[in-house]
Amino acid sequence: MKFTVPLVEGLLLRRYQRFLADVSLPDGRVVTAHCPNTGSMLGCKEPGSRVWLSPADNPARKLPWTWELVEVAPGVTVGVHTGRSNGLVREAIEAGQVPELAGYTGIRPEVTYGEGSRIDLLLQAAGRPDCYVEVKNVTAAVEGRIGYFPDAVTTRGAKHLREMSAMVAAGHRAVLVFCVQRTDVDGVRPADHIDPDYGRALRAALATGVEVLALGARIDAYGIELVRRLAVEVPG
Repeated sequence: MKFTVPLVEGLLLRRYQRFLADVSLPDGRVVTAHCPNTGSMLGCKEPGSRVWLSPADNPARKLPWTWELVEVAPGVTVGVHTGRSNGLVREAIEAGQVPELAGYTGIRPEVTYGEGSRIDLLLQAAGRPDCYVEVKNVTAAVEGRIGYFPDAVTTRGAKHLREMSAMVAAGHRAVLVFCVQRTDVDGVRPADHIDPDYGRALRAALATGVEVLALGARIDAYGIELVRRLAVEVPG
């Protein structure tokens, strides 16, 4: 996924009210950017961090900048735009980089299913069970090159896992894909220390046949691409 226009570098001053971030630009301006991440952004919102913004396509938009990337440590870049995750995973599937999800002839986004939810991607092919793909963006990490999900309590995430289990029970496939927009992670674990209910829901879903994959990104100011397979670690 290439950025359609060059990103602009700045320094993060603060992230607040979930959707807003004040950033100092090299020309001395302080701008307020849209923060497209509703999570806690654990470890990704430290004042003084280098960040990169994209300009809005619509010049009339209230907030003309969108926060895309942050450098959390020297040489370690994180993609904070959760809205890009579905597209990144779809690109990887269509490029044949996810063997487990190969062989489907159709991909439909945002299909209603379950208890009034929308599945991120529905893969279909003649003679094969439908495959329900739920994408979760991972930005939180700790020492040891391990990424964690979620970075805040998510009752919605646990609900999605129950709905995916129901699809498996109905004879379909259901696959949870962790989209890890970090360059310093080799494995993903449930964040039991943050949301133990989600961890229990994930283990229950695995027991019903829900599949779990993790894909790691290559990130720079020109674009993001999922290029690495990461380990999924679910301690008992």
